[in-house]
Amino acid sequence: MLMETCLAMAIYFEARSEPIAGQLAVAQVVLNRVVDERHPDNICDVVLEGPVYPSGHPVKHRCQFSFWCDGKPERITDHEAWQTAMLMATVLTDPDCLHIDITEGATFYHATNVSPRWRYTMRMTTQVGNHIFYTPDNVSVTLTREME
Repeated sequence: MLMETCLAMAIYFEARSEPIAGQLAVAQVVLNRVVDERHPDNICDVVLEGPVYPSGHPVKHRCQFSFWCDGKPERITDHEAWQTAMLMATVLTDPDCLHIDITEGATFYHATNVSPRWRYTMRMTTQVGNHIFYTPDNVSVTLTREME
């Protein structure tokens, strides 16, 4: 699968109802994870990160991005939102395009209507739309990997 498609899936399924800034922020978490040594080093592996059964199917409700393992089929029904997600993903993965990280380095987020339990103490960096963004507190993080 193309990296742009994986990033567009995360944008679409996690944030398509959010304003553009909210969609951008969700995409930025994926990109921040790619350069964070605690996560896989490419976009698709980050988006699909989580335990899988021997069959290769994800373990329900155990993925990093909930859409991937919520048990619901990934169907694109809003074609305009999908086009927006693909355009954003294309721009964000273009090494010649400069963009600003509005999440301030966040590698985690959640919707405002949930209260996740994390194994790290988190520091909130910002809220954009209906998502709150975090970075682990007191965890040594090196954001040095080159994006593919």
